[in-house]
Amino acid sequence: MQLILILPILLGFFITLFFLPYWIKKAKQIGLIWEDMNKYLHPKGAAGSGGLIVLFGFSIGVLLYVAIKTFIIKGDVITTSIFAILTTVIIAGIVGLVDDFLGWKKGGLPAWFRICLMLIAAIPLVVINAGEHDVAIPLIGVVSLGIWYAFIIVPIGVMGASTGFNILAGFNGLEASQGIIILSSLALVTALTGKTWVTLIALIMVASLAAFYVFNKHPAKVFPGDVMTYSVGALIACIAIFGNIERFSLLIFTPYFIEGFLKIRGKLNKQSFGKPNKDHSLEVPYEKFYGLEHIAIYLLKKIKKDGKAYEKEVVYLINLFQIIIVITALILFRKAIF
Repeated sequence: MQLILILPILLGFFITLFFLPYWIKKAKQIGLIWEDMNKYLHPKGAAGSGGLIVLFGFSIGVLLYVAIKTFIIKGDVITTSIFAILTTVIIAGIVGLVDDFLGWKKGGLPAWFRICLMLIAAIPLVVINAGEHDVAIPLIGVVSLGIWYAFIIVPIGVMGASTGFNILAGFNGLEASQGIIILSSLALVTALTGKTWVTLIALIMVASLAAFYVFNKHPAKVFPGDVMTYSVGALIACIAIFGNIERFSLLIFTPYFIEGFLKIRGKLNKQSFGKPNKDHSLEVPYEKFYGLEHIAIYLLKKIKKDGKAYEKEVVYLINLFQIIIVITALILFRKAIF
């Protein structure tokens, strides 16, 4: 990768880092302040929908990448594919922003409507016939799905990843750090398999998320909102599709499959938050587990000497689990990657 291509990554980072303080200030002025549900008495104090700045930083970084490839390197730009990814991610972000403004406490967008909109977000990928249609299926072998890959697999992938990435959330720094871990692993694999342009797209978002994490880590000054989780989830699907690493991506998405199962177990009406005590330690809010967050709280209370679980520790434990899943996937798919 040419050294100059570091510039789009740096631009994504610094744009996000520069504009977030202004967003936080303006959000407080207009009352776009959300409750911190894992703090005692749920105080208001963090700006909402800060993920919009992440989406902005990512978009500008991607556009700089296209400009460098067009006017300086003059190589294979793959412009159509890049703009299809950018359009899909932006549409997903817009849907998330609308959901933010309607408010999760009031139900936000109906689930069926969100699914329909996420399918619409996949249209830019469908119309360019994105991805490779030959899919390796365990015990069967390589199967060519033909046009059905674009019309069925791609929309399901975008819808599943964007809405799925949104359900493991609600803790300071969790969504941003999970996005960094997942997209970094996808960037590594695509780099090793020769899809370097896909790698760079992933790294631009990683850089934007890293800048966002500075303000979103415990104690958070800004919350990401669905505008970030939907767009990051959509990008994960895009990287998997254009990098031809669908199976690897599905495996590292394991925590989200578990989270989805636990949410369905709670009939989709149980929240992931912990029950905060006066000292800001957390308790499992229900008799049963309805999220990985609840399992993390339970485990921390069991293994720690003081018997207390705190929000940032819950995030660290879930991130550790995600890293273990990534390492496992790298080992299992090592022959195809290395």
